[in-house]
Amino acid sequence: MRTLESLKRQILGAGELKSIVRTMKAMAAANIGQYESAVGSLVDYYTSISLGIVAYFNDKNIGPILEIEKLKDNSENSICAIVFGSDQGFVGQFNDTLTEFVSKSLLDLPGRKEVWTVGTRIPLLLTDIGLNVTKNFPLPNSIDVVTSLIGSILINVEESHSKGTLHEFYIFHNHAIPKAMYGPKSQRLLPLDEQWRQELTAIQWPSKKIPQVIGKNKNTLKALLSEYLFVTLFKACSESLASENYSRLAAMQRAEKNIEELLDDVNHTYHRLRQSTIDEELFDVVSGFEALKNMGLHKIAKP
Repeated sequence: MRTLESLKRQILGAGELKSIVRTMKAMAAANIGQYESAVGSLVDYYTSISLGIVAYFNDKNIGPILEIEKLKDNSENSICAIVFGSDQGFVGQFNDTLTEFVSKSLLDLPGRKEVWTVGTRIPLLLTDIGLNVTKNFPLPNSIDVVTSLIGSILINVEESHSKGTLHEFYIFHNHAIPKAMYGPKSQRLLPLDEQWRQELTAIQWPSKKIPQVIGKNKNTLKALLSEYLFVTLFKACSESLASENYSRLAAMQRAEKNIEELLDDVNHTYHRLRQSTIDEELFDVVSGFEALKNMGLHKIAKP
C-alpha cells in the first residue's frame, strides 16, 4: 500500500533521475556537434585524397601497378569485419541493429570469417550469434582520441594482411540518415585491387585542366593510399560516434518524457492521498468534537 513517505521517496528519486537524464542529454547534444563537424571535414578530405589517386591513375606515363590479389591454390579466402559499436548504454537498438546487419552481410561473403570490434558492448552480441570475435579496441570518448585508435587498427590490418592470415577487410558501422536518425552501412577496405581501382577512377576530375603527379610516382601513390585507408576508417568511426550520440539523445528524450509522466502521476497520487489523510484527520476531529459536545449536553440535561 502506498504511503505519503513512500510517495515522497519516489518523487525524490524520479527528480534525481530526471536531473541525470538531462545531463546525459546535454552531453549527447554537445558530442553530436564535434563528431558532425569532423565528418563534414573528412568528406572534403576524402574527396581530395580520392581525386589525388585518380590523378595518379590518369597520368599517361603511369601504367597499372596494382595487381589483382590472387589466393594460392587450395587456400581459403579469409575475411575480417571491423565493427564499430558503442561503449555505453542508453543507445536504444544501436548495437542490436548493427549486429543483425553484420550477420546478414557476412552470410553473403564466402570464406573464413573473423571479427574485430570497437567498443565493449558489440562483441557480446556478435559472439552470441556465433561470430568469431578475435580483437577488441577501446572506443574513443572524444574526437581527439580517434587518431590513435585508427593508427592501432591499421597496424593490425597491415600485419594480418602482410602475413596472409586475412585477405579481405570490411568496415561495418552506423551512420546518420535523414528522418531515420541512423542506420547501418558497410564498405570494403581491402584489398585495393583492380575492382577498387575501377570504382575509384569512375570519379570525374572536377575541372578541364589535366592533373600532374609531382615527385616519385610510387612514393606519391603510397602516401595517397596510406591517407586513403586512414581517412576511410576515421570517417567510419566519426560517423558511428555521431550516430551513437543521436541514438542516446533520442533515448534520453524518451526517458525524460516518461519520467515527467511518472512524476505527474505520482504527484497527483501524493496530493490525493495527502488530501484524503487531511480529510480523515478533520473528520476525526469533528467526530471527537461532536462526541464531546453530546456528552456535555447529556450531562447538562441529566437531573
